[in-house]
Amino acid sequence: MVGTMALQLPFIRAGRMTRPASPLLGGPCADDEVLLDAPDARLSPALVGAAHGDHGPAARLLHATRAAAEWERRDRYVTRLAAFARSRPEWLDAWLATAPKDPDALLVAAQLAVDRAWRSPARAEVLREVSPLITAAARGDRRDPVPWRLALDHARGAQAGHTYFEELWAAAVRRAPHHYGCHVAALRYLAASWHGSHRECFDFADRAAQDAPADALVQALPLRAAFGYLTDDCGAEVPRERLDAAADRAIALSPRLPAADPWPARMRNLLLFVLVRLERWADAQEQLRLNGPYATSFPWDRVSDDPLGHFLRVRDDIGTGAAGRTPGHPPSERGRRVRSGDH
Repeated sequence: MVGTMALQLPFIRAGRMTRPASPLLGGPCADDEVLLDAPDARLSPALVGAAHGDHGPAARLLHATRAAAEWERRDRYVTRLAAFARSRPEWLDAWLATAPKDPDALLVAAQLAVDRAWRSPARAEVLREVSPLITAAARGDRRDPVPWRLALDHARGAQAGHTYFEELWAAAVRRAPHHYGCHVAALRYLAASWHGSHRECFDFADRAAQDAPADALVQALPLRAAFGYLTDDCGAEVPRERLDAAADRAIALSPRLPAADPWPARMRNLLLFVLVRLERWADAQEQLRLNGPYATSFPWDRVSDDPLGHFLRVRDDIGTGAAGRTPGHPPSERGRRVRSGDH
């Protein structure tokens, strides 16, 4: 049984000795104090409740995000709750049985169905079967862009054509013009459709960032395009200055987000990944400071089967590189450029 403490304690990598951390490594935390995929203060009670079969905290959390139009957080919370339900679905089943038309329960159920279908060998066929769940979630609250992000992901996996995808995209941006999740879904679709044409992906990401507010997560969309290029093994070369510009835009965003907080940790971990690939050690060191003790599986799971261990090695390398010495670890345990995950 998963208990409360199991959810609140960090996932730590066994076998590493505790040692005092250097200020060069981004703060006072030692290796065994680094948290992997830590939930924030709002999500944690929902996960604890779900572990005990109680859907009430999750229902209240998602209702609050919908009432306040907190679409970025809602998207992240739905994804995490659906991931939890993959192995512990009882609380979600009870929620749906109690409130079968609840838009929040329907959205988690749709995300879970897409996640499961994505892992099927018959992905495209199985994804088509879950379309009614996404439609039901979208009808639950017509203001909500998150079901449309899910529909965009679904369309990519189902190998939908450009015309259909553009209709979904138009519906998504009508609801939230700068929603990061929808933009990432569109960027992934473009990457799959224009495979190897990273410049088109950068063009899309740059336009979206230029049109967005300075504190919007979409400012990090060019960084996501840079990650796609750095983890792919085909296509024309992208000029170094374009990669640097993507990193610079995300660096400008980072201080606008809470420091040492789980919420922006995923963006900062992605920024660290790109900065390390670009060997911008001083900038990476500053992002470690802002990031605090928070590691996220993405993007490190794209280059290693041990994302936390890889993060810790990268953290060491940043300190070494910032001190003017040569880092000792390869950027990827699967080769320098690897194909990024597609979901």
